[in-house]
Amino acid sequence: MNLITKVCGMTRADNIRSVEQLGVDMIGFIFYPKSPRCLLEMPDYLPTRAKRVGVFVNASKEDILMYADRFALDCIQLHGSESPEYCRSLLAAGQRLIKAFSIALPKDLLAVSAYNGLCDYYLFDTKTPQYGGSGNQFDWNILNRYNGPTPFLLSGGINSYSAKAIKEFHHPRFAGIDLNSRFETAPGIKDVERIETFLKEL
Repeated sequence: MNLITKVCGMTRADNIRSVEQLGVDMIGFIFYPKSPRCLLEMPDYLPTRAKRVGVFVNASKEDILMYADRFALDCIQLHGSESPEYCRSLLAAGQRLIKAFSIALPKDLLAVSAYNGLCDYYLFDTKTPQYGGSGNQFDWNILNRYNGPTPFLLSGGINSYSAKAIKEFHHPRFAGIDLNSRFETAPGIKDVERIETFLKEL
């Protein structure tokens, strides 16, 4: 199983470089001021091989396009209540999109179909009062009801011990995993050895 691996919420140049050297496919930068992992300034190093993903929550289109240009982002991840029309306007501006959906119950999948054809990937995360970074896992069996055309990344509480469950999870649209808070020594600082061990197990 050749899964996309995305490591999200990175802030420090040396840490970014070390994680990229593990061969991950995407590195996510959070531009949401309320996140403890918010990227406040340009790091001295940005990924050159891994794709750069900018994570936004209900941001203005102008802000997103400004960050996309400044950080040479390959993809925009929308983690708020952005509408399909909003996604369409970003698409028209030349952006590639990942749309996150918070999942707790099967009915949470009902909103997804409105975004078909607008996103490269969906990201299914654990429903929390905040936006992401909960460290908790939702019931992946709910995704058996997802039969849309868009491939998805699995997020929410994936930790060092999740490799077995990921290997046992099968879905025709399952494309990759998103690692964040459970692989940190502090918010925004990833534990490179822990990620490396996990990827080898996978």
